[in-house]
This record gives sequence, C-alpha cells and structure tokens, in this order.
Amino acid sequence: MELYVIRRPSAWANMGELELAGATSARIGDEQMPDRVRWIRSYVVHEADGRIGTFCIYEARDGDSIREHARCVGMPGEEFYKVAATVVVRGDPVEPPIAAE
Repeated sequence: MELYVIRRPSAWANMGELELAGATSARIGDEQMPDRVRWIRSYVVHEADGRIGTFCIYEARDGDSIREHARCVGMPGEEFYKVAATVVVRGDPVEPPIAAE
C-alpha cells in the first residue's frame, strides 16, 4: 500500500457530524476494506466558511480504493495526493481527545 493525503474541505457542519463520519469510516475500512485502505490519522481544520474540514493520512492500495471508501462512508474523497516523502521535524504535540459538541 502507498501513503496518501486526502483533503476533505468544508465537509462537516460541526464536530458531531465529523465524529459520526469518523466512526463509519473506521468501521468500513476495518471491516470491509482492510486490505485496501487503512486510516492513519486526520488533522481537523476550521474552514473559512465556518465548517469543519480535514487533511487525512491513509494507506491505500490505489486511488480507486480511496474513492470507493469515501463513497461508502458518504464523504468527499476526490482530492488526494500520493505522498512522495515524509519529513518529521518534531512529533505531533499531545492534545486531549476531541469531545462532541
């Protein structure tokens, strides 16, 4: 599998919607597509329009697997990029878990 960054701009109205989508995403990936996609992490961002977006890191067999997974979950999945290299200057800071709104 290859490493990908998936951009999901303004996909959710609030954190509650995002959490529901995340649970569905994990379940579908783990149960239905474990040999095709693997969710590694996501960076949640506040969009200029007030909605929630994400930059997600996935391992995937190919772009079609990313698209199929997104379609099954019901979230955007057309804007993705294969990672050419990873540069880690510092590890991610530890933050408390996100609570639903």
